[in-house]
Amino acid sequence: MGWAKPMKLVSPFFAGLLFGLGLCLSGMIDPHKVLGFLDLAGAWDPSLALVMGGALVVAFVAFRIARARRTSLSGAPLPAPAAAVIDVRLIGGSLLFGAGWGLAGLCPGPALVNLGFLDFGAMVFVLAMVAGMRLVDASASRRAAPVAAAEDT
Repeated sequence: MGWAKPMKLVSPFFAGLLFGLGLCLSGMIDPHKVLGFLDLAGAWDPSLALVMGGALVVAFVAFRIARARRTSLSGAPLPAPAAAVIDVRLIGGSLLFGAGWGLAGLCPGPALVNLGFLDFGAMVFVLAMVAGMRLVDASASRRAAPVAAAEDT
């Protein structure tokens, strides 16, 4: 399988390119479009719901195909989802994600696409997102350290 190694580099590139092009073509990189979708009492813009619906159809088909496979196109294993429990961390993270999305009109995908356009708001958003991820990692490390120390004794 000489093609597996190049596919590990090429397939994520093309998947990201396709995702970014889809965001651009659908207009979802424009925060005003997203905020218009969230403005149910004002000038509501349903186009994001149509984009999400289309994404659900594609994801449904893709997950059905993936379920029947043992490896990805690049030869990497396709593991089952690790967690199926709805816990406080998931709910808290979802609330923070939704609040950030509603305040900025951006989520990580469109923010990264907008970085390519040198959008200052996207730069601030991505810096804040990275800072938040580092804070979560640091707090998880602090919680895990006492548990690991207790297991060693």
